[in-house]
Amino acid sequence: MTTAPPAPTITLLIPAFQEEQALPATIANIAALDPQPDEILLVDGGSTDTTIALAKAAGFCAIVAPEKGRGPQINHGVAQANGDYVLILHADSLLPTDAIAHVRTTLAETKLALASFCPIIRGAKLRWFTTAHNFVKTWYPIVTHPRLFFKGVRLLFGDHAMFFRRSDYLAVGGIPAEATIMEEADLCIRLAQRGKVKLTLKPVITSDRRIAEWGPLKANYLYLKIGIMWTFGARERLKDIYPDIR
Repeated sequence: MTTAPPAPTITLLIPAFQEEQALPATIANIAALDPQPDEILLVDGGSTDTTIALAKAAGFCAIVAPEKGRGPQINHGVAQANGDYVLILHADSLLPTDAIAHVRTTLAETKLALASFCPIIRGAKLRWFTTAHNFVKTWYPIVTHPRLFFKGVRLLFGDHAMFFRRSDYLAVGGIPAEATIMEEADLCIRLAQRGKVKLTLKPVITSDRRIAEWGPLKANYLYLKIGIMWTFGARERLKDIYPDIR
C-alpha cells in the first residue's frame, strides 16, 4: 500500500512593531485555528511596548529583525522559518478558522506562486467602500503591467494575509530592500517569475485603524496616490505620506 506524503508544513509569520493593542485579538484568533499552523513566528521591528512579551506568553516564537520595516522583517522571518509554506499575517488582522487548510488547498495548484485572502476592512463598522476599492485595485495591472496581467498576475495591495512557498520566496530574493511601502506589490512582481498570483475569495478581517484616523476620503485618496506613485517609480517618497498608525 502506498503511503501518502506528509502535508506541507506551514509557518504563520507576523511582522510586528508596537502592536500591544492589536495582538490580544490576533492571539485569540490564532488559537482558534483548526488545524493549527506548524510554526508561529512573530518578527519584531524593535518594539518598546509589550509586543514581544505578549507573543511569547502566547507560545509564539518571537525574534527581533536586524532592521525595522515590514519588508526587512518579512525577509528575516522567511529566512528563519521552518515551514514549507509561509503565511504572512498583519498583527491587526483576523483569519477564518480554516485558514491553514485553505493555504494547503490553494498552494496545491502548482502553477500558483503567491495567493492572498480577501481583506474585509472593519472596525466598529464595515468599511465597505475601502474594501471594494482594495478588490478593484487587484485589476490595476491590466493598465500598469498588462503583460503580467495576462500571465495571471493580480497585483495584491495589502499583505494582510498573503501566502507562498518558502522555496519560491527565497529563489526570487524576497522583498526588495528598497521597498519600505508597497512591499506586497513588489513581491507580486517578483513571484510572478515563478507562477500566477491570485486573490482568493476567502475573507480575512483587517483593522480600519488608518481609516478611523484619517477618515475614509483621505484614506482612499492616499491609497490611490501611493499606488500611482509606486507605478511611476516615486518609491523613495512613499514612506513620507504613509506614516505608522497604531
